[in-house]
Amino acid sequence: MSTPVIEAEVVARERLSSQAPAERILWLEVENARLRARVHWLEGDKKRTDRIIEKLEARVGELLRSIEELRRAAKRQAAPHSKNNPEPDPQRPGRKAGKAYGAKAYRPAPERVDETVTVELPRSCPRCGGKTGFERVEHQWQQDLEVCVHSRRFEVEIGRCRRCHKRVQGRDPRQTSDALGAASSQVGPRAVSLGALLNKQMGVPAAKIAALFGYLGLSITPGGVHHLLRRAAKACEPTYQALVEGVRQSSVVAPDETGWRVGGAKAWLWAFVGDGVTVYQIAEGRGYAEAEKVLGAGFSGVLERDGWASYRLFALASHQTCLAHLLRRCRELVDDAVAGQARIPRQVARVLKDALALRDARAAGDIDARLMVPALATLEERTDKLLSGNPTHAPNIKLLNHLARERDALFTFLTIPGVAATNHRAEQALRPAVVNRKAWGGNMTWAGADTQQVLASVLRTSRQQGRDPVDILVPLLVSATPAMADLAIPGRAPPDPAHSRHA
Repeated sequence: MSTPVIEAEVVARERLSSQAPAERILWLEVENARLRARVHWLEGDKKRTDRIIEKLEARVGELLRSIEELRRAAKRQAAPHSKNNPEPDPQRPGRKAGKAYGAKAYRPAPERVDETVTVELPRSCPRCGGKTGFERVEHQWQQDLEVCVHSRRFEVEIGRCRRCHKRVQGRDPRQTSDALGAASSQVGPRAVSLGALLNKQMGVPAAKIAALFGYLGLSITPGGVHHLLRRAAKACEPTYQALVEGVRQSSVVAPDETGWRVGGAKAWLWAFVGDGVTVYQIAEGRGYAEAEKVLGAGFSGVLERDGWASYRLFALASHQTCLAHLLRRCRELVDDAVAGQARIPRQVARVLKDALALRDARAAGDIDARLMVPALATLEERTDKLLSGNPTHAPNIKLLNHLARERDALFTFLTIPGVAATNHRAEQALRPAVVNRKAWGGNMTWAGADTQQVLASVLRTSRQQGRDPVDILVPLLVSATPAMADLAIPGRAPPDPAHSRHA
């Protein structure tokens, strides 16, 4: 309190003490009323201030939720590589001049030559008209596409059994169906396989596949393409069921899920990546029941998964939570934090990065199994110390609560060989499907969704095992009875080595 104010109070008290008692009482009553009015005004002002604070806090909450929604939307935007802020002075496209050209490369000559063409030397110079003299021969190679449609007619012999009098007809190993009459004109197995590859792996819509086949001389409608895809999925159904069982028999499985559309309604696309096999599933939900349809309730391997709660319900399994998701979450909290709020996410990130560094040191041979035990114990002690904290910032409380739920799944990759620290295998498996979703949205019907999951599973597994998907599909399409694809599936006998080759 300043000196003039103190002096004024002293003067007022001296003046009050010199007055008569009745005057002092009157003055005190007036002063008391004035102070009561002041208190009443201050109380009203406090209520108004509290209401403003409540509105501002609500607005801050709305803005934080908007930031989170925009952050999530940025991860699933239609053009993931576009940042909407191009460089003002971008580099000129194409080859760089001089020393900036980069690595020199050229197209190698083909190993097989189907045709040799002699390009004769002109008898006269095209510039001056003088006679030319032969010196040497140089080679130039050209590879081109010359696709032709191979039409085959089967003369199907039809007879009747002399014992049971049933109709009998012959079948050639190259036939894909016994249908005759209105369905006698069919598309061959290689064209069907290429259509499935274009649609389910490369994301080409049925209308464009029909147009492409038309350019190559094979006339077909978009509806006909969908029919071929369904026929291919039916032929692959036994293999799909075997792949589901192969996922259940895998020692380590990486699951993940993403949004999908069936008939315009929201659905979910699941991916389960096991030991050399991948299974896709399109389902209405995103819960434990959907995951259990593929993994089985008794799955006892290791799940490399994100923090989605449904995965934690597989009680017989060991778990490894994705450290990349946790590190990204810590980075976002640090970016959004103000003074004093970034300490906990920084400490969590430091523990996770030290765990990854320990993994890398073990892989490089810089640390042996004997030293891994105390190093892992130190990481666990640091984690428990973090979890024993008592933060007041709500996002940090949420982070530590999530870390506590995932406590037993943080360092499995350091104790069980072959377990990854992230669920990147599942995310990589989802990536082609996400690209397809951006192109044509999803499936129109649940029958189309079934075709999608079956063919995508067989094609992705073929790619995992370095096999030509066309060579995998053709034998299934020409088989007269349900057949299994020649793939390596956990829990089943290995495929015939004579049929295996790299794509």
